[in-house]
Amino acid sequence: MQETPFCLRVEHLLPYSMSDSNTTAFKNPSTFILLGIPGLEAAHVWISIPFCTMYIIAILGNFTILFIIKTEPSLRGPVYYFLSMLAVTDLVLTTSTLPKSLSIFWFNSREIDFSACFTQMYFIYCFLEMESGILVAMALDRYVAICDPLRYSAILTNPVVAKIGLAVLLRGCAVVLPIPILARRWPYCRSNIIPQPYCMHIAMLNLACADTRISSYYGLFVLFCVMGLDVILIAVSYTQILRAIFRLPTKDARLKTFGTCSSHLFVILAFYIPGLLSSLMYRFGQNVPGHFHVLIANVYHLMPPALNPIIYGVRTKEIRDRLLQLFTHEGA
Repeated sequence: MQETPFCLRVEHLLPYSMSDSNTTAFKNPSTFILLGIPGLEAAHVWISIPFCTMYIIAILGNFTILFIIKTEPSLRGPVYYFLSMLAVTDLVLTTSTLPKSLSIFWFNSREIDFSACFTQMYFIYCFLEMESGILVAMALDRYVAICDPLRYSAILTNPVVAKIGLAVLLRGCAVVLPIPILARRWPYCRSNIIPQPYCMHIAMLNLACADTRISSYYGLFVLFCVMGLDVILIAVSYTQILRAIFRLPTKDARLKTFGTCSSHLFVILAFYIPGLLSSLMYRFGQNVPGHFHVLIANVYHLMPPALNPIIYGVRTKEIRDRLLQLFTHEGA
């Protein structure tokens, strides 16, 4: 069964004991076989069209955001530095999964090396954690800008922003590292077939013939103490932001102030809501076909990287104006 985007779901984190207790010998496979989307093999070429389209949008959109921020001197500040971090994270996240998925859809290239599988798993979860951390940093940026605007420049200085970015990077790398390390140590004697288009932790759990309780409990820690903490921090920040907005004297002032954080809110919703819906579907949608679960989870990994540059390109006036200048200049 497919794993949800938030690294590991609660119901899949229950202890898994080795049922083949009589197994005395095993041999780890040199490669794993990725099935793509089981049950929809005949439609892989058609499924690849929206996947490839979203991948192209994600690549072009995020590179465009980075180019505009780098070349426009006026776009210097914490919010744009965090946006650059988000764009880089989205680029790595999509590139970790989509090229291999498309090779399965187009060329039936299903094999992946044993070590490459765990490397891919690490990059997927690492950059999901990093994206969540960046969203927290952007919530902090909006909180200071709205609740304490006079001290904004003094609080979020360039060194502080750099330290926040480094902390997000190190947290993502360190917190996720035990997941592939533990998974790599398991014996795989059941099968080498993964019913996904890329390597996911729950798929490896199902293939391992060993006691995986340590990894399961660690997954619970990541879910509740890392991702859960991020959601709480974002909620607290926006509670304070909304309180500050409602205290403003006029409706126009409230709308204008709210508009400065609307892009970030849309990005938060695009990242967390699909993951929540997918988790609920897996928990209560027992009658939903398995390939639909896999398809939805794969779309989730693509949607935020494709939507983020569009949201910021449309909702952020400075980026929108600079983008229009580029097109009108080229058109002239």
